[in-house]
Amino acid sequence: MTLRERLHEDTTAAMRSGDALRRDVLRMAQNSMYLIEKTRQGTLSEDEVVGVLTREVKTRRESVEAFRAGGREELAAKEEAEIAILQAYLPEALTEDELRALVTEGVTATRATNARDLGKVMAWLSPRTRGRADGKVVSGLVAQALAQADLAGHDGEH
Repeated sequence: MTLRERLHEDTTAAMRSGDALRRDVLRMAQNSMYLIEKTRQGTLSEDEVVGVLTREVKTRRESVEAFRAGGREELAAKEEAEIAILQAYLPEALTEDELRALVTEGVTATRATNARDLGKVMAWLSPRTRGRADGKVVSGLVAQALAQADLAGHDGEH
């Protein structure tokens, strides 16, 4: 069963059981997919569906921060409940150790040597981390790894 089919079946189940929050969250995600498909005039791949769900989670995380900053805890809690629903459809998150290992592999595979190579490494990592790690965290780890590689490269020059 594809992720898309699972979303559809779970939406139907939520309607039958009266779970309004789950129903609404899944419908919003499906509508986002539909709009992208309509614009493109083509069906989304499984990876692209994961990408849409990841963006939905990211948007809600930003909302949680904004609501908390504004003292709106009840709205932040609702957004967190929506995140939990969506995350059930995403691949399991990478651990920090797994992420660091992937970053090291990416730096090696792309022969990156300094901060200017960040885009090259991110392009290599993106399909491997999509839906499994926050892009800001990945980017930070890559920048850190490239800074260390750059320092190591300059040690012999002085």
